[in-house]
Amino acid sequence: MDSQLVCSEVIAKSGIVFGTSGARGLVKDFTPNVNAAFALAFISAIDNEFNFDTVAIAIDNRPSSYAIAQACAEALKQHGLNVVYYGVVPTPALAYKAMQDNMPCIMVTGSHIPFDRNGLKFYRPDGEITKVDELTILASNAVFTVLPENLAELTLDTAVSESYIQRYTSLFSADTLKGKKIGIYEHSSAGRDIYKSLFEQLGAEVVSLGRSNEFVPIDTEAVSDEDKQRARDWSKEYNFDAIFSTDGDGDRPLVADENGNWLRGDILGLLCSQLLNIEALAVPVSCNTAIEKSASFKQVKRTKIGSPYVIAEFASLAESYTSVAGFEANGGYLLGSNIEYNGKLLTALPTRDALLPVLVVLADNETIFGQLSKLPQRITASDRLENFAQEKSIKIINDLKKGASNFLSTLCIEHKHKIDLTDGVRILIENDDIIHIRMSGNAPELRCYSESSSLEQAHKLLYSSLCLLKSKSFIKDSYEK
Repeated sequence: MDSQLVCSEVIAKSGIVFGTSGARGLVKDFTPNVNAAFALAFISAIDNEFNFDTVAIAIDNRPSSYAIAQACAEALKQHGLNVVYYGVVPTPALAYKAMQDNMPCIMVTGSHIPFDRNGLKFYRPDGEITKVDELTILASNAVFTVLPENLAELTLDTAVSESYIQRYTSLFSADTLKGKKIGIYEHSSAGRDIYKSLFEQLGAEVVSLGRSNEFVPIDTEAVSDEDKQRARDWSKEYNFDAIFSTDGDGDRPLVADENGNWLRGDILGLLCSQLLNIEALAVPVSCNTAIEKSASFKQVKRTKIGSPYVIAEFASLAESYTSVAGFEANGGYLLGSNIEYNGKLLTALPTRDALLPVLVVLADNETIFGQLSKLPQRITASDRLENFAQEKSIKIINDLKKGASNFLSTLCIEHKHKIDLTDGVRILIENDDIIHIRMSGNAPELRCYSESSSLEQAHKLLYSSLCLLKSKSFIKDSYEK
């Protein structure tokens, strides 16, 4: 008799955990049986709510992603399900197609984290899984047979790209971007074979940039100095109206204005929401306060960081408002309700999308820099301490929750302050400056965000905070308390 394994037991021993967006871990921990356990546990968690016989799977360009997809497919077939494999496509493209076809899907991606790590994102037929679903997956007692050593090759279906492109070509006219010159920083993005074609179909002149055969971990919340300089150089060389890129799985946009300066993702989301005439927003607590200060929305609900928390607010907001959306500091845009735009219906897509915000902003007659100049001048900055032990992060966060006076005093900040514990520790200083410290939900990192009325002050707050957080004396003090 073939050996049987219980999903929850396999997952518990794997070292892989759910973060702010899916299950993440080291590639070496995503063994075939672990992948099978997650896939089957996901299906078991939603089996009683939906009627389906097929599950969709897609991947990003990480070297490890295809093998993970093979294992997931094998487990699903054991369960009597059909599997449709869409290959390398953006996460929102997979989610959109699966929702159209009323079936669940699994995206194999580690998003922006390094290639020695990977992850799994799960989507019900009606959108992203919830935090409750995550707990159900982790506790699943579903049983599967140990996977064979040699897994079957997957047959590629190419329908996703066409569906995703059609969502936007049907929304905009063919000359929407006529006269605009746009650079596409392709690197290893899962959507790199889609974007050029789409932008050209909308009338733009497009130049492909920086395509890489190696996986590039682009983090839209912590753009490298090298990529900042690249954008400025490209803009100067080609005289672009904008440069567009995404993270690894294409659900977080990265957009540079006509001067080659990358926009913060939450600022892009704010511009998009204004142009879409959104009434109510749900955004994570880390987003720029220019959202409220712009006075553009009837309600702004602040949440914990992570798309599931943003999505969880959509239902209650929809009870009072006809147009609902959300976005994150990383730029991922979530459309929480159907809306009318350009006299056409744009259906809800309650998962992070990189294309909608950039297309809406580029379709406006005003330049990106011109649009930015009309916003309240609130500058945010963010960075992280990488390979920072979780135990250190926990102790630092717990210490700051008890009081931030010593932390601020060490930074020579004597103003009164308040603390927001929605997610991590967000220190609201009386002079309107903000320092926000939290643990990463999917990597051994301690993240820091700052906000001020000037770029110089925002960066000063950020880097002085990071220097203090990683100092041995501060960590020692935190441990002793």
